[in-house]
Amino acid sequence: MLILLTGGSACGKSSYGEKLAVQGPKPLYYIAAMQPYDDECLKKIARHRELRRDKGFETIERYTSVDTLQLPQKGGTALLECLCNLTANEMYIQPEKPMDPVERVVAGVENLRQQTDTLIVITNDVGSDNEAYSEETRAYIRYLGEINAQVAAMADRVYELVAGIPLCLKGETV
Repeated sequence: MLILLTGGSACGKSSYGEKLAVQGPKPLYYIAAMQPYDDECLKKIARHRELRRDKGFETIERYTSVDTLQLPQKGGTALLECLCNLTANEMYIQPEKPMDPVERVVAGVENLRQQTDTLIVITNDVGSDNEAYSEETRAYIRYLGEINAQVAAMADRVYELVAGIPLCLKGETV
């Protein structure tokens, strides 16, 4: 089972993803893709760790190359948070020469799906604000949009979170 959760920033995706994950088969893995660049990132990481505390997750910090990640045990449930960070990390492996991350990120999702009974993937909807951005930012938005579309096509269920409320876009409502 592959479940994709999308929505805007701070809309409840993480909480809903964790809720779904703890209902799934064990073991529980949390694949964290956010690199701790600054104090704001560290605060966000600490908040997410606190939310997961005592829920039974084994946290795996993996900023790139999810396509080669081997989980400690096959089966169970993995929560990948999030495609936005993973996309940026892959895009800027060589900061002076951004590259197309689509194939590696999608391959990473497929790799995790092959190793788990349930995979929950979190992403953001970044392409709907129509703001004027730099060419580099527009490239990131295009890449993430393509990744989101490919993962949504692979997914059994897709939910958009709005104000903490999951709206079922594909599959059955849970």
